[in-house]
Amino acid sequence: MDYSELTFCCIGEEEWQRDLFINDLAALGFETFEDTASGFKAYIASASLDIVAVENVLLTLPENFQVSYTIRQIGPENWNAVWESNFEPIVIDKRCYVRATFHEAKPDFPYEIIIDPKMAFGTGHHQTTSLMMEYLLDAPVAGASLLDMGCGTGILAILAAKLGAKEVMAIDYDPVCYDSVKENIELNQVSFVKVRCGSKEAIPQDEYDFIFANINRNILLDQLADYSEVLKPDGQLFLSGFYDGDDLKQLVETANTLGLVFSDKKVKDNWVAARFKQTNKRQK
Repeated sequence: MDYSELTFCCIGEEEWQRDLFINDLAALGFETFEDTASGFKAYIASASLDIVAVENVLLTLPENFQVSYTIRQIGPENWNAVWESNFEPIVIDKRCYVRATFHEAKPDFPYEIIIDPKMAFGTGHHQTTSLMMEYLLDAPVAGASLLDMGCGTGILAILAAKLGAKEVMAIDYDPVCYDSVKENIELNQVSFVKVRCGSKEAIPQDEYDFIFANINRNILLDQLADYSEVLKPDGQLFLSGFYDGDDLKQLVETANTLGLVFSDKKVKDNWVAARFKQTNKRQK
């Protein structure tokens, strides 16, 4: 799968205006964002790129917020060079060290994850991934079952396995992500993690103690009912891939209709990870 890299040059904006702009791009399907000296880069699967929709968003920006952009296509053969040039090891909550195969190991950390993302997103660098990892590190997943939706590189599923989860299912609709997860599972020696390629239709009819879904607002709203169906009574659901404010409000309102009650949230640069608890499990 090819990806498109849009580099936005921003002049005169307030921070909140840029946040809203990025939120609108996320709603169009852009999957990850990277700050630059003059603005930011945004990545989307080329097949999903709608330039007319992007231009329509630009028309809604205030007069003081001037934006120009360029587009670059990134084929699979170039992706490794792109992420290797930008991928530095990171530490999550002083407990989990995330590195690539070409970085030095650091066995002093309680948990180490090796990630080879290829064309898949999710290395822990983005705010939403790191927030979800922070939640996961503190969740009582040892001996539990866990579903990772929109798994990307599989980083959350792999961390859950290293934390002692007994059953882990990772699902992503992108075949490239599917292949990446399988490779990363082998790299991290957690071969019991299961992987499926698909969307909500690929969710097994099992029940899970924990569900982690780091996607975007629109897909999460569409799939909330499916999560509720397979979340155990008193199970916990963690959502990310959206902004604080209206995005979270919409998700909370929809979740409430399904017996999923908002518990708490973590916020980083206006990105949110939120925890919900199952309180009204429907009988099957």
